[in-house]
Amino acid sequence: MAKTEVILIKPVDGLGGEADQATVAAGYARNYLIPQGYAIPLTGANKKRVESLRDRRQKREAEELAHAKELESSLGKLVLSIRAKTGEDGKMFGSVTSQVIADELMSQFELELDRRKIQLSEAIKVAGEHLVEIRLHPEVNAHLKVMVEGSAPIPSAPEA
Repeated sequence: MAKTEVILIKPVDGLGGEADQATVAAGYARNYLIPQGYAIPLTGANKKRVESLRDRRQKREAEELAHAKELESSLGKLVLSIRAKTGEDGKMFGSVTSQVIADELMSQFELELDRRKIQLSEAIKVAGEHLVEIRLHPEVNAHLKVMVEGSAPIPSAPEA
């Protein structure tokens, strides 16, 4: 199968980031990467463009890292409050998922966050305080306190 070398203009999963060189199948480059604007063919003239692409990538990554660190510090101070229907034992009828947390962040704090960045090992099914990890950047993880309040009061321990 024929291979060709391209310079990536935008990040492509499995290939690399902006300004990276990649060797791909000729058809993949010709039919997808180049027409969609993800890559340009590797030529002498385009090699000169790589340096400006690398500079642009470094600036963008530095800005993203700074923004992620700033967001990490503000998320650490927040407590997200979610109301849910619960039974007598404190267990919820539904569950709190990453989508629910993202929606509540938007409605309570006007903070837009992609649900895929919210890391839950499993959905929250019990009322109470939970610590949720949020991956803002490959180098920055934040923790958010989520307080799930039930509609039924949690019963106290029976007296002897």
